[in-house]
Amino acid sequence: MQRRQLLIAAAALPLSPAFAHHGWSSFDQNRPIYLAGKARKVAWRNPHAELDLELDSDLKLPADLARRPVPAQSASVDGAGLLARAQLPARTDKVWHIELAPLTRMEAWKVAPLRDGDAVAMVGFTFAGEKGDPILRVEYLMVGAQTYGLRSSPA
Repeated sequence: MQRRQLLIAAAALPLSPAFAHHGWSSFDQNRPIYLAGKARKVAWRNPHAELDLELDSDLKLPADLARRPVPAQSASVDGAGLLARAQLPARTDKVWHIELAPLTRMEAWKVAPLRDGDAVAMVGFTFAGEKGDPILRVEYLMVGAQTYGLRSSPA
């Protein structure tokens, strides 16, 4: 009887759109991308915090990007190498969807919840050949003078 009630209850649930969750393997980790702009539609929730990024109209690589210090992470990440190889996207989208880290990791890094309008920069990865939607999975998030490594917890 319980199984039948469970099936009836499940059938009664409204259908909602499914949001794809992308693991790291979906992204081209050989081509780090640099983006900067204003946060829009910030969603501070699991499975990961996310936002839309309205790109700066004069987006360019910072001259000092390769020399910026990166925080140590518990995962083995060549942060200095990623910043040195970072490049601007080839595509011309003005808004990108940004995938950050799960909230527990954002809290471990002590990242204050972002709000609409916050200026942020980041280095991360998009799909191979920049195909599909303009989505960036963030490796390093830069808010003000602070850089956070989002692949893993702080070392």
